[in-house]
Amino acid sequence: MEKKWVHLCVDMQRMFAEDTPWQVPWMRKVSAEIEELAGRHPTHTVFTRFTPPARANDMPGMWRDYYEKWWMMTTEHLAPEFVDIIPSLRALVPAARVFDKMTYSPWVDGRLHQLLSSDAIDTIVLTGGETDVCVLAAALGAIDLGYRVVLLKDAVCSGADDTHDAGLELLGDRFSVQLEVTTTEAFLSKI
Repeated sequence: MEKKWVHLCVDMQRMFAEDTPWQVPWMRKVSAEIEELAGRHPTHTVFTRFTPPARANDMPGMWRDYYEKWWMMTTEHLAPEFVDIIPSLRALVPAARVFDKMTYSPWVDGRLHQLLSSDAIDTIVLTGGETDVCVLAAALGAIDLGYRVVLLKDAVCSGADDTHDAGLELLGDRFSVQLEVTTTEAFLSKI
């Protein structure tokens, strides 16, 4: 694979790894695979961070309702360090880059696509969490924008096993022309 790929690591943040209402208990299980890929190729890595607003009223439409339910996860109540990526991955920055987003998809406002287009990126390698929410949104957005997507199934996680499995099946079956599901080891052996 040429230098036209980027590792898009979705939301491997302390607020999902640690004891919060949004904790994804098996995030730790996929961390080693993500650390392996990002550690070998930090300049090819972009870490997204899901950044909550200060208050629910700072958000439009149904996002306001969402944060009224999850008020304790707004930055008015959540310690700022919980928004950051987990320390083992944070150590790879600044060689790796950090991209903040306020929605599930990193593509909504066009900034990420513009950044990657300026680097002539044509392939997105996806890891992170959650498979059935932000990873799914990142995959579908990348497909819509014409990127080739490689999803590393041993480097994605979710808080719900059934929707994680369904998400992998959906992406692997329905989008098989535009998306490849593989393992971290298999991907690393090709580059």
